[in-house]
Formats: sequence, structure tokens, C-alpha cells
Amino acid sequence: MHKKNDFLGLGIDRPEQFGNSARRQEESNRSAPPVHDCCERRSQQRRKICLEQILIDQRSSPQGQSAGLHSVKPKCEGYIPFTKMQGLGNDFVVIDAVTHDISLSTESIHKISDRHFGVGCDQILVLEPPTIEQPNVDFTYRIFNADGSEAGQCGNGIRCLAKFVAEHGLAHKRDLAFATKSCKMQTHLENDGQITVTIGNPIFEPKDIPFVAEKRALRYNLPIADCGAGFGEIEIGAVSIGNPHAVVLLEGNIADYIVALGPLISNSKHFPERVNVNFMQVLNRKQIKLRVYERGSGETLACGSGACAAVVVGRLWGLLDSMVLVKLRGGDLLIKWDEHSDNIQMTGPAEQVFNGEIILAR
Repeated sequence: MHKKNDFLGLGIDRPEQFGNSARRQEESNRSAPPVHDCCERRSQQRRKICLEQILIDQRSSPQGQSAGLHSVKPKCEGYIPFTKMQGLGNDFVVIDAVTHDISLSTESIHKISDRHFGVGCDQILVLEPPTIEQPNVDFTYRIFNADGSEAGQCGNGIRCLAKFVAEHGLAHKRDLAFATKSCKMQTHLENDGQITVTIGNPIFEPKDIPFVAEKRALRYNLPIADCGAGFGEIEIGAVSIGNPHAVVLLEGNIADYIVALGPLISNSKHFPERVNVNFMQVLNRKQIKLRVYERGSGETLACGSGACAAVVVGRLWGLLDSMVLVKLRGGDLLIKWDEHSDNIQMTGPAEQVFNGEIILAR
């Protein structure tokens, strides 16, 4: 048994000169949260990525005020939540700017996308409320590539957002309308959990893709810069599905071409905003194999808008029926389109992988 005045259980009397400070320390310890509670809370967080850029208050900007976004949202200080999602292996970090006041710098986008030092993803999707100029839209969203550039459309991404909205209770209906800076899309949650996306008509006019060509054509011979790759001209189809796509028809092994041709076509001077490159192999009139080299990200396991572009071009070239199963590295998509319809339909899965928090530098 310790002495009544045992100091720290060491078998000695408490030194009188330490008595007051020791009592104050004990009182302080009782009022402060236990250190182990903080550690336990932190250990439960799935992912935390240190960012050097503090998030900007988007709603206080002139653009936000002019759009009528005056409602006060909680501004994320220290941490912001995110959700990792994937559609056929095409993976995304989804950030909810509907319920939180969030904006990301280019540097932050680089770090989040980095698979070694960040969360890791093909693209970042920022979900936002509609502006007053979009009365028939439920949500808007922005798409950021891993290199920080912004895209205008993402087929796998929109399916993930539709699933995100449903699973996080942001809307309670099966049919939703989304808009990006370049297009508007409708989504429908199927009974089996898959998402059907209805996209507007494809765009073929070169200036609207954009693509540098003398006139509109079904096929183009694209000059390839001679970088020792041994290519002169490559026959392509060019189309926009809200973002620019080039389609290349191959008969051999696609893998032999994508590494060499992907970046050469994607960065061609004939595509002022660069282009997503789709390497298509026709199996029969109802099935194709497809691999996609995406601008700003490189090859991905799947690309929804690329699947749509390939079916549209293959249909116009007389190779495919109006309903086609597109076999991508990450899985299959069902695409429906014919020349007389007003839209393209895409059906496929989307899954939530995990939730986490991103640490902001202070």
C-alpha cells in the first residue's frame, strides 16, 4: 500500500513545491479529452490525404453570388469527406459540394489523384447544386482529370454520381437530370441496381468536336507525328459525346497499338483540346472489344463515353447493330443508338468502394 502522500506511486512523499502544479496538472488532465480517444477516432478514418491548399469559399465568389447561391453551407475546415467509387474499374473520388462548401485547387487535384501519395483515381467528380439558369436539372457536376484539366463528360462517372446521390439520400427518386459544362444527361436507377444514362445526340461537325478538318466526313486520315513509331496516317472516326473522341478500328491485338498510338493521337495538333482515343475490335454486329486512352489520364479500365463513341462510329461505318455489348477491360456496357434516335443510351454498374476524409493543411 502506498503512503497517503505517495508521489506518483514511487514510495516517496510528494515534494511540497510540486504540490500546487501537480494538482493543476491533474485538474487539466481531467478536463482534457483522453489522448487515446483522439487516436481511436483517427484510426477509424479510412483515408486521409494531406493537402497544402486550404479550400476556397466558393459561395462567396462573385460567380456564386450571381448564380443565386446565397444559402450558407458548412465550410469544411480541417477535413472534408469524400467517397471512392468505381464503374467497371474506372475509379473516381466523389466530393459532395451540395451539402459542403468546397472548391479544389489544381495542386489539390494532383495530390488526391496520385495513387502513391494520394487517394488515387482516374478522375475527381465534384457534385454541385444546379444554378438558377438550370431549372430542370437536379444536380450539376465537374470532372477533373488526374493532370488537373477539366473534362466535359464522363459516362462511367455519371453512373457513379447517380448511385452516390441515391445511397447518400441526396434525392429520393429513380430518375435524375445532371448537367456538366458541355451537356445534360438523364439517369435511371434500374431494379437490379444498374444505371441507365440517356445522353444527347452525338456531335459530328469538326468545329464543334473540336477537330481540325476541311469538312465533315465519316472517316478521316489523321497524320501522326513521326516520333520513330513507324506510323504515317491513321484512319479514324471523330465524334463528340460531350467530350472529343477518336475511334480507331483494329483487326489485330489492341495491346500492340494502344501504348504507341494512344498518346500520339490524343495529343495530335488536329485536336485543339486533345482527344480520347478508342481502339475498337469488332467481334460481331452485336459485340465489340474496346480499350481507351483518355486525355489527361492515360489508359483506363473503362470509359462510358468512349463506349458510346465507338458504337456510334461503328454503326455509321455499317459494322454494328443499334444495340451493342461493349467489352472493356473492367467489364461490359450495353449501348443503344441508331441514326434516327434523339439520344444514346448506356447501361452499366456503379459501386461505392469506401468513404473517407481528406486532411487539409492548416
